[in-house]
Amino acid sequence: MAALDARFQSKMESGTDLVGRHRPPPWWQEPAMIVDTARAAADLLSPLFAGAAGEKLAVLHLDAERRMIALEEHDVSGRDEIELPMRAIFAAALRDKARGMIIAHNHPSGDPRPSRADKAATRRLAETADALGIILHDHLIFAGADCSSFRQLGLL
Repeated sequence: MAALDARFQSKMESGTDLVGRHRPPPWWQEPAMIVDTARAAADLLSPLFAGAAGEKLAVLHLDAERRMIALEEHDVSGRDEIELPMRAIFAAALRDKARGMIIAHNHPSGDPRPSRADKAATRRLAETADALGIILHDHLIFAGADCSSFRQLGLL
């Protein structure tokens, strides 16, 4: 997994085109990163949430083969409960022609279990994504060193 973290860090350093938006190098420069399991997504995204004091939200955009197209970070700090910025999430996914996505956020409280609000927001996100022809592959919640997956919990 260290190799995956190194590849991600390299991509982050060389591929940032806007604040909070990261793109991997073009496909002809190196193999695209495939994110096909909750573990792969967690390994990729955990550095974004390590030591975060407030809530953060990240959205991975994937192509039809689950190769990473882009990573969007959304500022949700200062809120007690994360509110998914649906319009921004889908505008970015459609701009990138994403066929799939994985969302992730953190619980600074240290409890990785999805809240009632997390479950409701994820249901709305999944329904909207489906209507747009985008697959919501997973929703990960990071809390300290722990991570929970909606897909593995049977919530997606």
